[in-house]
Amino acid sequence: MAHLPKLDLGLPSYDSLFSTEEERQEANSEKVMAIPIDKITDFKEHPFHVTMDEDMAKLIDSIKENDMLMPALVRPKKDGTYEMISGHRRKFALSQLGKKEMNVIIRDLDDDQATILMVDSNIQRENIYPSERGYAYKMRLEAMKHQGKRVDINVDDVPVEYSKSTSTQVEQKSKNKYSVELLGEQLGLDRNQIRRFIRLTYLIEPLQEMVDGRHENEIKIAFNPAVELSYLTESEQCDLANAIVENQRTPSLAQCQEFKRLSHDGELTSEFIEDTLSEEKPNQREKLSFQMKEIDKYFPKDFTPGKKKDLMIHLLENWAKKRSREQER
Repeated sequence: MAHLPKLDLGLPSYDSLFSTEEERQEANSEKVMAIPIDKITDFKEHPFHVTMDEDMAKLIDSIKENDMLMPALVRPKKDGTYEMISGHRRKFALSQLGKKEMNVIIRDLDDDQATILMVDSNIQRENIYPSERGYAYKMRLEAMKHQGKRVDINVDDVPVEYSKSTSTQVEQKSKNKYSVELLGEQLGLDRNQIRRFIRLTYLIEPLQEMVDGRHENEIKIAFNPAVELSYLTESEQCDLANAIVENQRTPSLAQCQEFKRLSHDGELTSEFIEDTLSEEKPNQREKLSFQMKEIDKYFPKDFTPGKKKDLMIHLLENWAKKRSREQER
């Protein structure tokens, strides 16, 4: 006897008839689970540093007093372990307290979804180094590009060129916007700011440490000069980093722009870098300053600032001549 095809009449299954709505939602919802900390690995190429600083000390104290209030987010790996998406600092804090387990939510995510969630969960923190932002923006744009979103910033090539938008492109809906524009809207930044942060990822580690303010010699390079230095070759950057440490002096914005120009022309030498760094910048020369009210009592009330200056120079000249005659005796 021929079997009739099974018809799908859209009727509920047997199990669903005898289970409550609460039970069905519970089956589909993500659960908080406690898993061993040693089974959680850090996110691959995690751009945010996890260090024992003042903020970490506060986090450790908070967890010690109140326990961990928010579970971490992980994704399962094929070998039975888990990769951290959000919660690296909490994991470190728990480890410092000697904890062996951590409350987590386990979620299946592909690489791009995981990257975007990892960046978004960290990027709004207050204390983030400039280079960390650069790496985070770069990773997120790459993930968005893999998802099929258009990216008008090439984060791999050193020149970093932008495509020119036509009036038609400007009028298109947000779904057709470039990834860098969508990212900028989410972060409150324009695409040029994002581009400049990404430039920091082309710096060698010692220079990144200087722009972040975490160099062992406490040397600090300002953001704009650091962006200019990112166009130097790796060898040129090494020469510069060594010269900065040796002279305990950082280049000005104008000097960095000159380095960039010479590097582009293939004319930047280690000798020029050393000579430049060995010269004093105007803002690094020692200055003498005081307020006029400190010396006003020594002048007649009708003396103008010009007369005061002339008199001080005249008195100093006489003092220098007198001192010179005494040394000749």
